[in-house]
Amino acid sequence: MSTNNDNAAAAVIAFVSGAVIGAVSGLLLTPKPGREVREKLTDLGDCAAGKMKRLARDAKFKVGPKSKTGDYQYDGGDAWI
Repeated sequence: MSTNNDNAAAAVIAFVSGAVIGAVSGLLLTPKPGREVREKLTDLGDCAAGKMKRLARDAKFKVGPKSKTGDYQYDGGDAWI
């Protein structure tokens, strides 16, 4: 059973790696000036970094402990509810 999961994970990693390598090589081999390519790569990196941060935050929220008892602590904030 574990072997199937390992094979599936390896296949997904290989696919994503190939897609990233293909996209970057496509951008680098286009007949555009270097400045435009660098700007595109920077935008792509910023977008990917933002998406990864958002996904990590969502995963942390989903995995974190859930409190259903209403056991909330006052942290000293001055916000009105």
